[in-house]
Amino acid sequence: MPIVDPRTGEPLASDTPSAASDAATASAPAGEAPEVIVDADASNIQQLLEISMQVPVLLDCWAPWCEPCKNLMPVLEKLAREYQGAFILAKLNIEENQEIAAQLGVRSVPDVKLISQGGLVDHFQGALPEKQIREWLGRYFPAPEDAPASPEEQAAEALAAGDAATARALYEELAQQNPQHYPYQVDLARALVAEGNAADARALLDNLPPEERDAAPARGVRASIEFGEEAPGADELAALGDRDDSEARYLRALRRVADGDYEAGLDALLALMKTDRAYGDDAARKTLLRVFDALGADHPLTVSYRRKLFALLY
Repeated sequence: MPIVDPRTGEPLASDTPSAASDAATASAPAGEAPEVIVDADASNIQQLLEISMQVPVLLDCWAPWCEPCKNLMPVLEKLAREYQGAFILAKLNIEENQEIAAQLGVRSVPDVKLISQGGLVDHFQGALPEKQIREWLGRYFPAPEDAPASPEEQAAEALAAGDAATARALYEELAQQNPQHYPYQVDLARALVAEGNAADARALLDNLPPEERDAAPARGVRASIEFGEEAPGADELAALGDRDDSEARYLRALRRVADGDYEAGLDALLALMKTDRAYGDDAARKTLLRVFDALGADHPLTVSYRRKLFALLY
């Protein structure tokens, strides 16, 4: 028996209703609110479509053999509870409901469909990271006022606060849940470097696919590892004493960069360029470029010091 579009009485089609954006923010029907998370099957799929005339339904099409589905489902369940009834999460096992899956055009799983006003509004495929799912939901629903920080935000905040162990644990979990989302592995490597575990960080980067291994984020983490290896240790730094020659100034700049005192390190490298451009075969300029790589092209210090470098050169 075909699934019927509640608007027209015709078999459901994959169109986008014009009232989709309004329906996405509709309130729950009068009376007792439906469950936030339900299982969908032949016995209730038509009822769910009818409910979607008033409350959007997020249909998670999954299969028992699908590992990405198992990673995605807990994230969707968490978000459904967090959004407190803004939408209903309906979980459809396509192995047990093949006819429904065929009518909905499900060709691979996970396949998550937003149904509103009885029609298919949007969908995404694959086990997206939680951050991307939140961004996708944000097209249709206002974010809950008391929404907790996402794992990505928690990890970034921990790393910025110097809590490398917490950041590493969070990134490990994210990387395990989303093994094909390579930015999490790069972030994990960055946390490992901050924790003092450069060897594991380098091994993680080396195992990335070539296009990810050679991209700017991974190059930046690798540059951070190299700065730590090249910078003088405490004894060598103390041995420099009051020396103010180019080598001593360069080594002190490297130490600042390796310690994360990037602005002071960049200032010292620019100053060295002004007084001894030839030192170390233009080492100061080359190191500036490596620091930019480590920070990333959009980092405020990269933007600011690229301008200063350009002004110095030209």
